[in-house]
Amino acid sequence: MKKIIHTDNAPGAIGTYSQAVVTDNLIFISGQIPLDPKSMEIVSGDFKDRTHRVFKNLKNIANAAGGNLDDAVKVTIFLTDLDNFAAVNEVMAEYFQKPYPARAAVGVSALPKGVDVEIEAILGITG
Repeated sequence: MKKIIHTDNAPGAIGTYSQAVVTDNLIFISGQIPLDPKSMEIVSGDFKDRTHRVFKNLKNIANAAGGNLDDAVKVTIFLTDLDNFAAVNEVMAEYFQKPYPARAAVGVSALPKGVDVEIEAILGITG
């Protein structure tokens, strides 16, 4: 059995997917890009500003699903430029505490809407 999660505090789906799906004690949050949830436009600013927006979107979806980012067990980061890896680490440290979740960072040739970062997460919750 699965429960579909939607919140207006994160961007609406721009394709055939849900913001998140809860099944048993796991929350699967779809990849988030730096879209402002109100305007559905890419946020302005530098790479760190965009990455903050992505983590805020993840956080808001986690909260809507009854969890929080401290529940993350796995995070996957997609970057069009792996030179931004250090910046992702700096921003991620503002949203996660030790012990950190498992993580992968993957270099890709392109992402939706031409953005340079997308992040997805899997959370484990008790319930």
